[in-house]
Amino acid sequence: MENKKKTLQDIFDEDDDLGLLNIKTSATSLRSEDEKRLADFEEINVFFEKNQREPIEKKAPQEHQLATRLKKIRENEANKTLLLAYDKFNFLGVSTKKIESFDDIFGDDALGLLDDDDLGLFDLRHVKSSKDRESADFVAKRKPCADFDQYAAIFKQVQQDLRENKRKIVEFNLGNLREGHFYVHNGILFLLEKVEITKQEHYKEDGTRVRADGRTRCIFENGTESNMLKRSVEKILYANGKAISEHEDTLNKALQQNANAVTEHDQATGFIYVLRSKSKDEKIKSLGNVYKIGYSTTAVEDRIKNAEKEPTYLMAAVEIAATFECYNFNPQKMEQLLHNFFGEACLNIDIFDKKGQRHTPREWFVAPMQIIEQAVMYIISGEIVDYQYDFTKQK
Repeated sequence: MENKKKTLQDIFDEDDDLGLLNIKTSATSLRSEDEKRLADFEEINVFFEKNQREPIEKKAPQEHQLATRLKKIRENEANKTLLLAYDKFNFLGVSTKKIESFDDIFGDDALGLLDDDDLGLFDLRHVKSSKDRESADFVAKRKPCADFDQYAAIFKQVQQDLRENKRKIVEFNLGNLREGHFYVHNGILFLLEKVEITKQEHYKEDGTRVRADGRTRCIFENGTESNMLKRSVEKILYANGKAISEHEDTLNKALQQNANAVTEHDQATGFIYVLRSKSKDEKIKSLGNVYKIGYSTTAVEDRIKNAEKEPTYLMAAVEIAATFECYNFNPQKMEQLLHNFFGEACLNIDIFDKKGQRHTPREWFVAPMQIIEQAVMYIISGEIVDYQYDFTKQK
């Protein structure tokens, strides 16, 4: 008998009488949860490609289902990571940038996580000596606020304003950190009392942007304070925080000041008005936050007397939500600026007059009233160039 060593291949090549090596992968019709989410999202993409718009709730059952599905997707932050690569029409509101080099990675540091000049690539960030730990505690740990009695009443008033809807809890956006404003982190209200910038914004030799930074004084509602770095405050609020809006009376402060300063040399030029529709048309009622933004050189009350008969007022009664009297500038220009700012939110609807003729009003917009008021303030102050309106999120 020939004594020959067998290789592993020889063993596999021999007859497998029992068929032990004939393993067939079993197919299953079940899909993972991720696969289901991807399939659901693709249906929304297909709808948009076909109709050139997002699905709307309270439409046909299938479209209503897609709109509800899209709403749930947006509310779940985990979906952004999974679906971002398939978001053809920016439903998720996440801007993407093509990454082609390390410079792109370091240059696209939206949160400034790479701004720390004091740490090198190989420095140990989380291994600290007792001295380092004490320094970190001094920087970040809160301490009792010695003069908290000066702020206690202010915090109570802000809480009262929130209960009465005179202030609102809103999303925090990077770049919106301001002295004298209130914020919430981990459920605790705090006041950004002061910011002392010690490091101005600049660029390194390699083009890396280093943002302005400095110590803050943050007064917390629980009677403590912190001197965290400004960039640190921004990062924790961006990750897990909210902002508190200004008091509603403050929104009209600039206009009131201007009105009080009016003299006989100032020329009244008209009004900017915001109207709320009383239409009973379900297509309009279901949208909510539908307002007409316009201008008039005469009293607004006179303009809207016959609203039910005019297509520009959606053939329905209206009520005045707000008016702003203009001095020394053309109110039509202000109207155009507001229309441009809310352009994405322009109501797209056909209205038929009593003769059956079709009209498409272009002065109605889907936006919360407080956002419209803020936009007016930002136009007056010139800050409007730093903002844009997100129709999807209505903020």
